[in-house]
Amino acid sequence: MTAEKIVVVGAGYTGLAAAKLAAKWTGAEVTLVNASDRFVERVRLHQLASGQRLRDLPLRDLLAGTGARLVVGRVRAIDPDAREVLLDDGAPIGYDKLIYALGSHANLDGVPGAAEHAYTVASRADAERLRAKLSGSRTVAVVGGGLTGVEAAAELAEAHPGLKVSLVTGGPLGAALSERGTRHLHRVFGRLGVDVRENAKVIEVRADGLVLADGDTVEADTVVWTAGFVVSSIAAEAGFDVDAAGRMVVDEALRSVSHPDVIAIGDAAAIRLANGLELRMACATGLPTTQHAVRVLAGKATGSPRFRYFNQCISLGRRDALIQFVRADDSPVDAVLKGRIAAFYKEAVVRGTILFERHPVLPTSP
Repeated sequence: MTAEKIVVVGAGYTGLAAAKLAAKWTGAEVTLVNASDRFVERVRLHQLASGQRLRDLPLRDLLAGTGARLVVGRVRAIDPDAREVLLDDGAPIGYDKLIYALGSHANLDGVPGAAEHAYTVASRADAERLRAKLSGSRTVAVVGGGLTGVEAAAELAEAHPGLKVSLVTGGPLGAALSERGTRHLHRVFGRLGVDVRENAKVIEVRADGLVLADGDTVEADTVVWTAGFVVSSIAAEAGFDVDAAGRMVVDEALRSVSHPDVIAIGDAAAIRLANGLELRMACATGLPTTQHAVRVLAGKATGSPRFRYFNQCISLGRRDALIQFVRADDSPVDAVLKGRIAAFYKEAVVRGTILFERHPVLPTSP
């Protein structure tokens, strides 16, 4: 009898874990397809951009002994009727079950000039380009006050004390944090010399900086764009049901509502829990929900994943951080950790993601 074929597209935090779990928990022939032969620690890319080195993590080493096969190639399209994954070059890869984990990338299309002039930290190549650009920069403007923007601004300011760094955010800094958490962000940015421009809408990116909606400008010879992420258009183009953001719409078991032979995980999936909570793009949501999805695929679980938020971990350079504790629905409570102990906590969490990728059966939520 021919073994079932499971194909996983995308080898980020969720895709790699899904391939290893599928190989362990099913008798299927598992193939992992990824554009690169390296695993990228995406949550550390602001460190790479600032000049630090990241460990080399070959996917073949991480898959060794699992039985899962790696195919290096860029996914061009998916044919759900033929049940095939089509690559830029090479023969189609057939599947019986597909795990869709193509993730997200920086959104540079919403503001004129961003695609031409801005840099991002959304991929390893993006971070390396930014690192090279910074060698000749004097002023940097980071656009976006979310976790990625906050971490990037702090890391760049700490690593390059002679660099003038600005953070430009469309709302107040730390809008999703408690009052104590927001105060700590302002203190750290004050110490690092980061100029914070709050409630500032960027309407154009130029080679010499930013133009704001109120007519003001922010001078910068380097612009770092962190204001939002978008998903691949492949799911929509293939005819899967997607939401307004292009994420695949899934049921409680993370199966596509239009094609139940397909599972979507990570940033590429629009995941809503039984209580109505829609999960945000993050490792904190992607890893435990991936475990649940593959358990269901293997017949080891049913129903909606059990999940709650616990904290938000924000690095502020290598010697400071903020751990904002939150309610189950991700809303902040008063309790925070800050300073060096928070930096140790954050580093432990980030190291833990690689431990999980090596051993994806480890528990991921309280």
